[in-house]
Amino acid sequence: MTAYFLKTVYVLLLLSLLVSEIIATLNNSSESGEAKCIERERQALLSFKEGLIDNFGMLSTWTNNTDCCKWKRVQCNNQTGHVQLLDLHGNYRSILFKSYIPELMGSITNLRYLDLSSSYFAGRNILLYVWKKPNYISESFSGEIPFSIGNLPLLHTLRLVGNFDVQAKDAKWLSTLHSLTILELSSFHSLKSSNHWLQTIGKIIPNLTELRLVDCNLLRSDIQSLFHSHSSNNYTSLTILDLSSNMLSPSILQLVSNFSLHLQELYLSHNNITLSVSLCPNFPSLKVLDLSYNNLASSMFRANFNISSKLEELYLENCSLMDGNFLLSSTSTMNSLSSLIFLDLSNNFLKSSQVFYCLFNFTTNLHFIDLNGNLLEGSIPDEFGKAMNSLAYLSLYNNKLQGKIPSFLVSMCRLQILDLSNNKLNGEFPSFTQNSSWCSRHIFRGLNLSYNQITGKIPESIRQLSQLEILSLKGNSLEGDVTESHLSNFSKLIFLDLSHNSLSVKFSSSWVPPFQLVFLLLASCKVGPSFPSWIQTQNSLIHLDISNNMLNDFVPEWFWNELKMLYSLNMSHNNLIGSIPNMQSKLPFRPSIILSSNEFEGKVPLFLLQASELLSANKFSDFSCGNITAANLATLDLSNNQIKGQIPDCWKSTNRLLFLDLSSNELSGKLPISMGSLVNLEAMVLRNNSLLGALPPSLKNCKNLIMLDVSENMLSGPMPSWVGESMQQLIILIMGGNHFSGKIPLELCYLKRIQLLDLSKNKLSEEIPSCLNNFTALSEKIINRVETESRVYWYNSTYYEIYNLLSYSYSFHITWMWKGMEHDFTHPELTLLSIDLSCNNLIGEIPKEITYMLGLVSLNLSRNNLSGEIPSDIGYLSSLESLDLSRNQLYGRIPSSFSQMDFLQNLDLSHNSLSGRIPLARHMDTFDASCFEGNVDLCGEQLNKSCGGDQTLVKPQKAAVHGEYCVFYEALYMSLGMGFFTGFWGLLGPLLLWQPWRMTYLRFLNRLIDYLLVMVEVNLAKRQR
Repeated sequence: MTAYFLKTVYVLLLLSLLVSEIIATLNNSSESGEAKCIERERQALLSFKEGLIDNFGMLSTWTNNTDCCKWKRVQCNNQTGHVQLLDLHGNYRSILFKSYIPELMGSITNLRYLDLSSSYFAGRNILLYVWKKPNYISESFSGEIPFSIGNLPLLHTLRLVGNFDVQAKDAKWLSTLHSLTILELSSFHSLKSSNHWLQTIGKIIPNLTELRLVDCNLLRSDIQSLFHSHSSNNYTSLTILDLSSNMLSPSILQLVSNFSLHLQELYLSHNNITLSVSLCPNFPSLKVLDLSYNNLASSMFRANFNISSKLEELYLENCSLMDGNFLLSSTSTMNSLSSLIFLDLSNNFLKSSQVFYCLFNFTTNLHFIDLNGNLLEGSIPDEFGKAMNSLAYLSLYNNKLQGKIPSFLVSMCRLQILDLSNNKLNGEFPSFTQNSSWCSRHIFRGLNLSYNQITGKIPESIRQLSQLEILSLKGNSLEGDVTESHLSNFSKLIFLDLSHNSLSVKFSSSWVPPFQLVFLLLASCKVGPSFPSWIQTQNSLIHLDISNNMLNDFVPEWFWNELKMLYSLNMSHNNLIGSIPNMQSKLPFRPSIILSSNEFEGKVPLFLLQASELLSANKFSDFSCGNITAANLATLDLSNNQIKGQIPDCWKSTNRLLFLDLSSNELSGKLPISMGSLVNLEAMVLRNNSLLGALPPSLKNCKNLIMLDVSENMLSGPMPSWVGESMQQLIILIMGGNHFSGKIPLELCYLKRIQLLDLSKNKLSEEIPSCLNNFTALSEKIINRVETESRVYWYNSTYYEIYNLLSYSYSFHITWMWKGMEHDFTHPELTLLSIDLSCNNLIGEIPKEITYMLGLVSLNLSRNNLSGEIPSDIGYLSSLESLDLSRNQLYGRIPSSFSQMDFLQNLDLSHNSLSGRIPLARHMDTFDASCFEGNVDLCGEQLNKSCGGDQTLVKPQKAAVHGEYCVFYEALYMSLGMGFFTGFWGLLGPLLLWQPWRMTYLRFLNRLIDYLLVMVEVNLAKRQR
């Protein structure tokens, strides 16, 4: 996310510079003009303004009784007074338009430039804008193309972006634009099916200098039909050709080179292009080449690919390049890329450090290198830094680089942007930033070291980088204080990210920073306990994250007024207290507001309903919609609060809501019928309340629901059949802990995408439907995470319309009975495949179709009245980790196929009527007796119970006898030891320690020895006789 923010900031900076120049030019031109505005055109512009929403007064000079030639963003011809230029662009801080655009072109026929870029428009007949850079466009549109464009004979630039209805009649007015030199038609998905359009474009190509047909589903044959009627000499004026995002084959290179020898810029990204030996394309004048998102794994360039020696920019992002083919290819192209200054090799599979040597061997003039998203390992060689001293931009983020931050950076005198984030770099803060003699310190603008292993403190000498605009140090192990002294010299700083370190931010409450931040990210830093009042000086903030900052304070009222300028705010996981005042502010940017895990109380203010908000885990006690129209509300999370009473009946005004979570409150009563108007809703979470009654049938209109959780309430009535009929997008359905009765409707089997089904703890009866094999998602062993994520967060087009680029999205989370215990899961749709029908009154047999759900990880059918035998093929559920069939009336043997379930960790078959031997193969002997108790006729080693006819089940008795002998011998040896100790010290102890006893004992021994010697001599004498 941080990397995306940084790229966004760079683009916005460039736009701001361009915009400033344009505005200055417009103002000067308007003021110097002598002719007055044509009345017809003035009225047309005033009518045009009425259809716009101008929250920031950018068109405040457009008033009655004033000369339109003196209005801002308008330029007239000095002699005739006709309007020639309209600059209605927007940028990240200025203007937001959202309205229908009236017919304007018929009244302003002399218009030569029209810029509506980076603004938001809706409507049926839309001309986007006419300008120079196509990437200024902010959104795509659809509808019919207005015929009035044909009334602009002087128009030389036309860019139309959107899935317009392309009809044959529209091609006529295109042919009348005789002054046209620049044409862009992007996202015209029906263009290839209109021969009239392709023929008309082919006729005007000789007049064009720039042609862009992007994302039009074009094939090689379509491109060939554009050029076939002309010789290559007719294309000497065409210098820019963009055919990106089509379905073009490798031969398109040969075709284009035959007709465009003077081509200077060629864009072919997102096609099906591969390079082969048979291709011999020739582009002698080419300066820009973009082959990104094609498969060039076999070889980047062959020797017969004639690249212009003038090539300055080369884009090869996501081309599946690997070390072998890249190193080989670069050897063959070494001599032809000496003019290259811009190289993008991001998101490939480059791994070896030889890549660095390769780069500076064939050119040392590079100004821009992007190697992010590869697999580069080890350290950056010193030779690279010494040779590439012309670099201004170096991006190596998201690799596997190790070691300390290179010291050679101090010798790179042109370096302006350095991105080494998401690597494994370690050591202390880089020394080159502390070097007062560093030759690049006065031009260095961006430093991103996020997500490495950098330790120590941030030195105060960093303030020497006086031109710094971006500083991102997120996710390291930095510690110590960050004071005003560190940042006091950063007058141009717009992006500051110190999140997830052990830093203490200590700024005086009265400090007025020299900078105006656009992004301020301090998550998990120590900022509190007081609220950082210096933020009041930052008037350009669009993204603020002060979550987990140890704040223990009231939020000042001035802060809530600043929300109107924000795109996103995160103040979660603090101890912020008090109530939020109900301001009258408008929030035009539809911000994402996260205030979770604080101590806010009182009523949820109505003005926040203009935003997407996560207010969970607070102490809010009241919520109502009032009369407000919350048309832009995308996420409402009020879970884990203290909200009482009924759910307000005001959902018709929030019909674009995507995620609604009111769980774990004190809500009561019935669900309002108006909740059925939430037709775009993807998640409805109402668990753990006291809701009553049946689910209203109006909910069947919520056909886009992916998650429905109404568990732990007091809902009643039969299980609605329309859940399966109307909500076929469901991945998660949790209705446990209620009073639903009757049978499980067969219509639930329509839920082919279901991954989590919980109907436990209800009063459901009759049999389990045998159509469970229709649960297609549960039959797959692996969850397709990419597809699931795209469905959850991008499936509905409303997501694009409501969420701005910097918003936080809601994450699914559930409470699930897992292996006998309740657990909380976040993103369960990416990890769990489970069914829980426990604690009901279900009867009949376990359907054999349940064994078809090969991906099932958890199955709980316990505490029902199920009978019959366990399906013999249950072992097919090889992914199963938890199985609970306890407290039913199952009988028969335990199938031997249980031994096939290698991942089974939790098993409960207790309190049934099972019989026979418990299988002993593989891991079945790891389950203890409690898993099988209450089955009188079961036997086996797990129960220490022999089975009839067993000859070897005396093993436990032998173990018992052996145990008795062990006790006997242990007691015997202990007695012998104690006896020896007592006797030994009882006899010798007194002799050694008490002298009279010792003398008496020695005299006794002497007498005994003398007696024995006499007796021996006497006996010997007798024998000799």
